[in-house]
This record gives sequence, C-alpha cells and structure tokens, in this order.
Amino acid sequence: MVVFFKKGANHFIAVETDHRFNENESDKLSWLFGGATPLTSTSLKGRFIGPRREMITPWSTNAVEITQNMGLEGITRIEEFDRTTEEKPRFDKMLQRVYDGLNSKIFTVAKIPAPIVYIDDISEYNKAEGLALSKDEEQYLRDLSKKLGRPLTDSEVFGFSQVNSEHCRHKIFNGTFIIDGEEKPLSLFKLIKKTSQVNPNKLVSAYKDNVAFVDGPKVDQFYPVNPDRPDFFEVKPLDTVISLKAETHNFPTTVEPFNGAATGTGGEIRDRLGGGKASLPIAGTAVYMTSYPRMSPEHRWEMMMDPRAWLYQTPCDILIKASNGASDFGNKFGQPLICGSLLTFEHEENGKKYAYDKVIMLAGGVGFAAKKDAIKGEPVANEKVVVMGGDNYRIGMGGGAVSSVETGQYDNSIELNAVQRANPEMQKRVSNVIRALAESDDNPIISIHDHGAGGHLNALSELVEATGGKIDINALPIGDKTLSAKEIVGNESQERMGMVLKQDDIEYVKRIADRERAPFYVVGETTGDDRFVFEQKDGVKPIDLAMADMFGNSPKTVMKDSTVTTTYKDVEYDAAHIEDYLRDVLSLEGVACKDWLTNKVDRSVTGKIARQQCQGEIQLPLSDCGVVSLDYQGKAGIATS
Repeated sequence: MVVFFKKGANHFIAVETDHRFNENESDKLSWLFGGATPLTSTSLKGRFIGPRREMITPWSTNAVEITQNMGLEGITRIEEFDRTTEEKPRFDKMLQRVYDGLNSKIFTVAKIPAPIVYIDDISEYNKAEGLALSKDEEQYLRDLSKKLGRPLTDSEVFGFSQVNSEHCRHKIFNGTFIIDGEEKPLSLFKLIKKTSQVNPNKLVSAYKDNVAFVDGPKVDQFYPVNPDRPDFFEVKPLDTVISLKAETHNFPTTVEPFNGAATGTGGEIRDRLGGGKASLPIAGTAVYMTSYPRMSPEHRWEMMMDPRAWLYQTPCDILIKASNGASDFGNKFGQPLICGSLLTFEHEENGKKYAYDKVIMLAGGVGFAAKKDAIKGEPVANEKVVVMGGDNYRIGMGGGAVSSVETGQYDNSIELNAVQRANPEMQKRVSNVIRALAESDDNPIISIHDHGAGGHLNALSELVEATGGKIDINALPIGDKTLSAKEIVGNESQERMGMVLKQDDIEYVKRIADRERAPFYVVGETTGDDRFVFEQKDGVKPIDLAMADMFGNSPKTVMKDSTVTTTYKDVEYDAAHIEDYLRDVLSLEGVACKDWLTNKVDRSVTGKIARQQCQGEIQLPLSDCGVVSLDYQGKAGIATS
C-alpha cells in the first residue's frame, strides 16, 4: 500500500509500506518530512511530476534507510511528487514523468521482463538497437554464429558491441592509418606510449589499468587498526604512488548535462578507486568546452555564425547544468574540485564551420595508493567475483556504443536511455570499504574494476579475462523487476565496483561493507576455462562465449585519409578600437570571471586543501591602454591611462 504526506500546497511524499501506520509511526514520518501532514486518502487528483515508477531514486534509497535507522519497519520506497497546473510542464524526461492523479498503484509496474531474443539478422538488430557495429564487426558476429552452430543471443550481440565499442576499446587510437596511400608505422596509441617508453622517469604503471601511477612520497598514514569494527587509529610510514586520471564524458553531457557531467566526475573517481589493487582519490578537475552560449546581445562575436537548432541542450544550458552536476557529485561524495578549464569557440571560414556542438566535458583527478598495491594481482580459478553498490535499473543502456558515434545518429529514446544517473552517496559507501582495504597491511583485493560503460559486461569480463568466469544473474541485485537478461547484464546504474577475492576473505570484507552500509554481493567465480558465462537459475545462459570470441578477435580498424592543406586569413584590426577588442576578449567565458563556476563547489571539502585555488591577484601591462587587473576570482577591470 501507499501512504501520502502533504507538505505545502503542492508537494507530496508517497511512502510504500506493507502495513497501515499507527499514530506513533505517522508522527515520526511527519517529523522526518519536515512537518508534512499525513493524508487519509489513497487517491489524489491533479497532474503530478514525479520519478518514473520503474526506478527507485537514490533519494528514496537514502530516505528508506533513514526510516530503518529510526526503528520504522516495512517501508520499501519513498518518493517525492509535485502537483502542477501547467499544460506543458518542464521535467527531466530521463528521471521523471507526468502522472494524471496519484493512487496506491503508482509504484506498480505491469511490464514483465522481455525474453531472451535469438538474433537472426545482425545488421537489422545493430541498426534497431543503436549498437554502432561496423560492417566488419557485423560479419565477424555472423561468422561466430556459424562457428558456434547457433544464433547469438541479444545479450551476446549487445555485450560484444559494448565491450568492443570505440569508447571502451579505443579502436581508432589502436587502428591503422593510411595517409596519402602510405601506411603509418605507429598507431595513435603507440605514438602516445612512445613518450613513456623513451622517458619512463618515475612512471610505475600506465596504459594498462584504470589509472596511471608515478612514484610518490613516503607519507604517514593514519588508519584504523581493524576497519571492520570500532578500534584505535595508528600512524605508519607508507611508500606511495600518485594516481593520475582523466576521462571525457562528452556524449552524456551533450544529451543530459547535469547527470552527464556528474557521472563523468563519479566515473573518474571510480577509476581512481579501481587502480592497482585499490587506490584512493584526493582531488578532482573539470573541463568544459562548448559553442558560444549567446547569453548577452552585447557579445557581438557570437553573431558571426547562426545558432543551430540544438538537438538536446543549448550551450548555455550545458555550461550551467554540467558544472552544477560535476560540483554536486564532488560535494556529495566529498572530493574537492580544485582546478579546471573553460572554453567557448565557434568559427566559420573556407566554407567550413568549427564549433563544439558536441561538447567536451573532461573529468580528471589525482590520488594515491600504497606502492605495494600499484599493480593488479593475477586471478586464478575458483576465486570469488564480488559486486558492491546499488541495484540494477534500466539506466545507461548502450552508453559505450552510443557515445562512440555522432550525437543524433540514433533515436533520442536510445540516446537518452544511454546516459547514466548519479548516486554519489552510494559511491561514497563503496569507497569507504575500498579505503579500509587499501589501508590494510594485507589488502585482500586481487583485482578491482569500476562499472562504467557496459556495466557488468565490461567490468566483470575484465576481472575474469585471464581465467574465464561464470556469473549468476540471479545473484545480481535487481531494483527494477521488469529488466530482461540483456538489461541486467548491460546497465550502468548505481555506482558499482567489482572485485576478485579469495573465498577466505569474503566474510571479512562483508563485515566492513555491512559497517559502511555498502551493498555487497558474491555474484560468481573465476573458472579457469577461458569462457565468459552469465547463467540464470533455470540453467539458461544469456551469454556463453569464449573470452577470445567476446573481445579477443574483433576486426582491426583501418582508416584511409589524405592530406588537406588549409590557409586562414590574417587577423585584421583597427588600432582605434583596441579597447573594444580588449573588452570583448575579457568578456569571453574562457577569460572572464569564473566565480559562477568556482563559488558553487566546495573547493576545500575533506579539509586537506592547504590554499584556496582562486587566491591571488595579477596585473598585466597593456602598452598605451593601461593595466588589466585580474582579481582573485578572475574579474577584469581596465584602468586607462
């Protein structure tokens, strides 16, 4: 049943429970909801904006846990709804929907999980699902099906597309370039790696893990003697490595800026958590690059190109919402955002238009690990595969594939469904467990990976790549009971980490997870047979492939191009208008005051920041015009002579 509470004129809270509340329970909930009034009616008229019934929100997960800590039992879901009188109300189409009235069935989902589909036409399925498979990859899958003597399942084709997407496998960077008829001896990745091969300096690990490590200092680590229970803290000297990480979240931020940038920051943090046998985040950075936002008619340069019909969000929306998302995740998780960059750009010349219509959002950061744990261990057969984090929902489906093509290529329902949603509170709980293990003298983690694009498919296949592994689908936590097998294995929801542990260490790690309230699941084991298998309770296997067939033999990308020589006009200016030009330059988002970015993020959360990053003042001489003064927030003022 569902009980409603009303706060104010149009705000309602729905509580799913297995019994009618007594007066004491209602009073406790009313207090928890800030004085909301319990309603006797189980049916409310009007139009309401609220969360999609299929997905329990992170807010609900935390709210339900609070009620449990208050001694309230039988509550399974709590969600917020707002009544609206607008004919076309604005709401987040990924997370919310409009309800015509609320009743006791608002959380009831009639849909049943879709059955396993056996794919006869690879090309048609690729097109319909937006898998971004190339013609060579389609043929590879046809040949694989013929070799196996059976049609591939939807989970196998979908899984191959995610594991082998450009996002996950960097096929362009690892591909062969033929320029002007000449095959280049090195791929882009080999060119990048050549620097560290020639000058390794203090590099410990690079290009083979979630993060790069360089030699760090010896530090005094302050840590609990026994992290699975209340205990004394000790100080011990620790040899460290410094972790460095950067990743783009361009497609998600273009489509849905807040969650796109938030999960960019969250995913980058998880990558640092998953470095080696576990490493710890310290501080983050963020970069935003968009087309001109056209926020002021005074910005004359923005009229040089006509604004496009934006597919999802305007550049103005992206700059505001994306920076809000990255700030929100860092603040809630507890990581300071200490520096970053911002650029807006458009240019038209020689019949070509240049602009960041598909934005660039780059999340980066620095952290550290114990030097002894900088390199991952090698799993062997009969070890346990563990997942920590939240439930599975229909979130982030196909993100690896969709983000690997031009935005707008697929139906917007496919693209919107490919964007993750952020749950920093859940990630913090999981992070606390990893921190406890990373600070231990005897870290039990053999290998660890975060769940990013491709969800369980990518993370778990990487964990068991050296041995093969068998995953029990029924052991994975299901928040949305309508998920098909393909959706269970491929979703990206709820901030999860995967680990390989020995059986003898499971009980100890679970005690720490229980203490930190981090969901902990033993979902499978390494097998030693070099196969990657997901199996249901009934024995049916939605995925049953050799590891080599899954991602070891995908076709190599070959790109042909020719040299194009382009010349541009020299800069033209009128010296009489130099002050106008200067004001224009100082008004660019990349140059002007950044306090709209820096003031909304806690730049010293954790208390480990020695100096605010926006402190100080510089003065730049400008010939006869005067002096430009940039104060500590980057505000510009001109003192003319």
